[in-house]
Amino acid sequence: MRKNVSRLIFALSLFLILAGTAGLAISAGEKKPEPQKQEAPRSAKDVWERAKKKIAAKDKKDGKQAKTTKPAPIQPDRVVYRIAIDDVITQVTADYVAKSIDKATEDSAEALVIVMNTPGGVVPAMESIVQKILSSDVPIIAYVSPSGAHAASAGVFIVLSANIASMAPSTRMGSAHPVTGEGQDLNKTMKDKVVNDLTALIRGIAEKRGRNATWAEQAVRKSVSATEREALKLKIIDLIAVDLPSLLKEIDGRSVEVFLGKKTLRTAGAQIKDLEKGFRITVLEIIGNPNIAYILMILGFYGLYFELSNPGAIFPGVVGAILIIVGFYALHMLPINYAGLLLIILGISLFIAEAFITSGGILGVGGAVAMFIGSVMLIDSPLPELRLSWAVIIPVVGMSALLFIITLTLAIRIHREQPDTGTEGLVGRDAEARTDIAAEGQVFVHGEYWNAVSDEPVKKGERVKIVAVDGLKVKVKKTG
Repeated sequence: MRKNVSRLIFALSLFLILAGTAGLAISAGEKKPEPQKQEAPRSAKDVWERAKKKIAAKDKKDGKQAKTTKPAPIQPDRVVYRIAIDDVITQVTADYVAKSIDKATEDSAEALVIVMNTPGGVVPAMESIVQKILSSDVPIIAYVSPSGAHAASAGVFIVLSANIASMAPSTRMGSAHPVTGEGQDLNKTMKDKVVNDLTALIRGIAEKRGRNATWAEQAVRKSVSATEREALKLKIIDLIAVDLPSLLKEIDGRSVEVFLGKKTLRTAGAQIKDLEKGFRITVLEIIGNPNIAYILMILGFYGLYFELSNPGAIFPGVVGAILIIVGFYALHMLPINYAGLLLIILGISLFIAEAFITSGGILGVGGAVAMFIGSVMLIDSPLPELRLSWAVIIPVVGMSALLFIITLTLAIRIHREQPDTGTEGLVGRDAEARTDIAAEGQVFVHGEYWNAVSDEPVKKGERVKIVAVDGLKVKVKKTG
């Protein structure tokens, strides 16, 4: 019967993988709220043409005409690298930016362009990126693009820290006020500490780059935002550019301050090369998805559970340990709530304990409740992209509860079929020889290893029947 339970657990674990994968697919397919648009013409062509006309008219009036002319001739000796931050900013993003800056420095690139379209991200990752940009000897160009894109929260700090800050038509930036994982304002004491710290940081960045420090402070304190034209007028950014070649042509010849001193930009006609993320960053981005990290961790615990239920199986234990380590590594890159993580671990521990301790279902119910609450609390972020999807939480917790119910039902059935208790209850039981038994050896019965003796030789793996119990030894004979 125990073998049947183990096989059932293994099958349910596989089903958990499928359920989690389906949840990920549903989560990925959920419609995200569309960003607010400054204008809403009927077609993309209208958006483009109207944006160019309005920007050109206003900039001409201000004497700052946006460059929409043909790009300069290609200069083979000039290279500008380009990367994109087009998702939530995490530690993986920080690693990618740092790697890209190092590559641009090593290759003596004219500049590194960071194309921005992000809702923000975690503060430690943002601080790491800002520090790397401010200490870079390669000019960094932040470009909020394409039309409709935005740089919010942590993205504002990155744009302001760049040597050149630019935005495409119909883009926006701002709203850098800190919030809790539930999207609510922090309590007053903690709020003052966090806001004051981030305000000092963003003011320092803006002042170093000669930008509007007052607006930068208001972006943190009051979550103000600005369109590209407002940002240019308020001296938050340096220019508006309809595309990257136009941007590079416009800034050509400007002098910027890098870490080791002044540097003159030679970007007109430069070759634009995209820096690939590489295998490592790509893998980290995949496992860094909170839903995937969560599923990996849960499957890892169930791998260990299967190993404990079937001592000697080895494979489930090895795979489970690997998945737990990978899952924890992925979670450490996210803003996790450790109380939520502990509740999940407690819930799974209670499920495992239910399989070995008769509690009348109390442990299992407690495990399901703890696991559900922990899953909801696990990711501490106001950004939907960093929170666990309900389409993943519900199948995982549901399958775990189902596993508990089935295991408990089978355990009750086994108990009713075999009412005997104690060592006397072993007599008449079938067992499996786990070693060769000449005079003595070991058998496996009732989930335990027992020293065994036999009047006849028994080979490892053969089925035997227990005929007597003598202290901590059982006497067996071959079946059949």
